[in-house]
Amino acid sequence: MNVVMTIAGSDSGGGAGIQADLKTFQELGVFGTSVVTALTAQNTMGVHDIFATTSAFVRSQAAAVFSDFPVQAAKTGMLASSEIIRETAEILRMQDLQLVVDPVMVAKGGEQLLGMEAVRDLREHLIPLSTVITPNIPEAEVLTGMKIHNENQIAKAAEHLLELGANCVVMKGGHVDDPDFATDAVYFENGHSFKMTTKRVRTRHTHGTGCTFSAAITAFLGQGWTVEESIVAAKQFIQLAIEQELGLGSGSGPTNHFAYRKSKEKCEVEIIEA
Repeated sequence: MNVVMTIAGSDSGGGAGIQADLKTFQELGVFGTSVVTALTAQNTMGVHDIFATTSAFVRSQAAAVFSDFPVQAAKTGMLASSEIIRETAEILRMQDLQLVVDPVMVAKGGEQLLGMEAVRDLREHLIPLSTVITPNIPEAEVLTGMKIHNENQIAKAAEHLLELGANCVVMKGGHVDDPDFATDAVYFENGHSFKMTTKRVRTRHTHGTGCTFSAAITAFLGQGWTVEESIVAAKQFIQLAIEQELGLGSGSGPTNHFAYRKSKEKCEVEIIEA
């Protein structure tokens, strides 16, 4: 069985973080392992407390998994400090695997979750190891120092991230002001690019969408799919998870991680080649 890993924070509400990742892995038929970087007390209304693990404990968890499991692909999510980012990069540098970096650094309210030293360490140590990086627009702005308001600026930001060493950049379009469609732009280091478009779903149940999307990419990569195949299939997975909401919680509720196997033939992702 194919084995994958998530290196991320725990969400006590189960909608994001390692809980969302492990649900996604299970749904897509891969064996999920985890390295917990932080414990959060949260629900659909928000984050109430955070307890970061130490970088030494991050290393202990990763060493335990890598010494016993053949991990084919991994993803990173919330990395709470510079020390954890550097430790994670050092650990992953020694492994032969596909890496998806979900640069969790901006809260839903717009607050930056990482200090500038941690952002710099992410840029210098982790992005160069990535097979795919999946920033939304606010995260791409922090990583590049650019303001992003249009398609040309999205392309320039992606080019900057590719120059940092990423093999592929998925610029997620959930924050783009389009009332009808959600469009992600995908750029490869070889110059190939395309866009993925789905109908925008009007719902408050979007907690953990970024975690789930990057976990789905990881799961498909871990099964030997190409990068492009993995990204397109992950777009289909998250679209269905949003469309078939569970209706849980009083705030930004979780997506439905169980929708894909039942309904994947009903989801259309339009691919627009550049």
